[in-house]
Amino acid sequence: MKKYIIHLIIILVVLSSCKNNKQSNSNEIVKESETDLSAIETKDFRDFKVLDSKYLKNNVIWSDLNKSLEDFEQEDYEALKPLILEQEIARLQKHIISGKLTYLKLTKFYLFRIRKYDRENKLSLNSVIAINPNVIEEAKSKDQEFLNKKLKHPVFGMPILLKDNINASGMPTTAGAIALANNVTDDAFVVKKLKESGAIILGKANLSEWAYFFCGECPSGYSAVGGQTLNPYGRRVIDTGGSSSGSGVSVAANFCVAAVGSETAGSILSPASQNSVVGLKPTIGLLSRSGIIPISSTLDTSGPITKNVTDNAIMLDAMFGNDIRDNKSIVTKWSNNYYKINFNNSNLKGKRFGAYKRLLEDSLYVNAIKVLKEKGAIIVEIEEPKVELPDFVRLLNLDMQEDLPKYLSDFANSNITFKSVEDIINYNNQDSLLRSPYGQALFKGVAEDKSSVEEFSKIKTKLKKNGEQFFNIPMKANNLDGFLSINNYHAASAAVAEYPAMTVPMGYTSVGEPKGITFIASPLKELDILNWAYIYEQASKARIAPSNYN
Repeated sequence: MKKYIIHLIIILVVLSSCKNNKQSNSNEIVKESETDLSAIETKDFRDFKVLDSKYLKNNVIWSDLNKSLEDFEQEDYEALKPLILEQEIARLQKHIISGKLTYLKLTKFYLFRIRKYDRENKLSLNSVIAINPNVIEEAKSKDQEFLNKKLKHPVFGMPILLKDNINASGMPTTAGAIALANNVTDDAFVVKKLKESGAIILGKANLSEWAYFFCGECPSGYSAVGGQTLNPYGRRVIDTGGSSSGSGVSVAANFCVAAVGSETAGSILSPASQNSVVGLKPTIGLLSRSGIIPISSTLDTSGPITKNVTDNAIMLDAMFGNDIRDNKSIVTKWSNNYYKINFNNSNLKGKRFGAYKRLLEDSLYVNAIKVLKEKGAIIVEIEEPKVELPDFVRLLNLDMQEDLPKYLSDFANSNITFKSVEDIINYNNQDSLLRSPYGQALFKGVAEDKSSVEEFSKIKTKLKKNGEQFFNIPMKANNLDGFLSINNYHAASAAVAEYPAMTVPMGYTSVGEPKGITFIASPLKELDILNWAYIYEQASKARIAPSNYN
């Protein structure tokens, strides 16, 4: 087996491609041959320094809500399972309209399920870090609005989890760090947009602490507040991906209708693909970053994580909007049209996709390409241009030096007294076993990096130019519409080029590890990507829910 191991700082995942595999029928769940991958060899996920949170306990999470769930028992849960598990938003809304379901019952179902599975039991995933204490009353309010015919949007009444670096009223926004345990704030811009469309904020999802730009050698999915997030397809065996680990896991395990993640370079694509769900990293600036704890104002974006492509389009539409507080916010002619997209399920006739030759050793990738060909796509095998990304880590360091203090000043609770990365390092050093058991290597790198304004500007310019060249050279040479990748393999290049990317489940390895086919296109081509991904998803039907969480 040939391995490609990339640590993009934001994520740490194993990239594997395997030889001489037979192609399965495109409508079957595809698995790599048993001889190709005998085990996940590069990391032993069973030997975590910390598994369950030393800071957060289940009784604390549920103290405000247990009484509200007294009238919802196992019998109610079992009766609702066929209506809710693995269902897309449109189907849930049909059940509401028909009277089979209410928004309150839907909300209680997810609360019951999270409490049942997520923490302090043999199937625990540690994917949820907080529950909205007002969620029951908000669900009741949605039922009343529905009776008054005030349904505003397909996301209306849908319980959504937010990655815990996204501000939301009523709950602290911690980035997984004990330093921000009391950071109760107003809503981030994208949360305001979700609420305007009628979404219910169910709670907060765990994450790789500080969006995986903190501890260097820690496993993805770990945070001091939330503990170690685990993958439902293989607890303590298969990596969750990061940094939006809890968002990916909670969607895969049906703990919510959908979740919101954030990405700097792979942090949506990685956990979405690792947990066999759909993740969109949009064009930078299409979705607001205001009120989201940052790494890099140059590269950061929020994005939806869902079980299917149509729900992803609905979430994107609900989150979209021009934000005057975000200097990269984009106004486009497609405003409020994403969920109305006329998905074309017939074919991809004439669409030209670049497929990277080195990835053709991966049988799942080869099978995905076969599916696309059957739908009319033209596949052009290409070599990856030899374009480097110099000073990528320094870009993140230098941005975070400015962007984190700005968040702390402008968007954090006034009781948060930290002003800089150095302040947080010093705070963690006072109790490192609890607050930073894996160290703070990346934070120290941020604190120590130095640059002139001119040098920093050159770093950003060079990276953006190189990222664009990585895609534009083969795109122009081969008249391509887009590119086909795996998981987050080309996330860094897409990040610096500010290209959108969407990953869709494409199957499972011989040990059950999920993988995704990832579509990459030019900026503001989200409608194209959604359509390509939908056609592939409907033709492949590759996603299987994790078996222990049915």
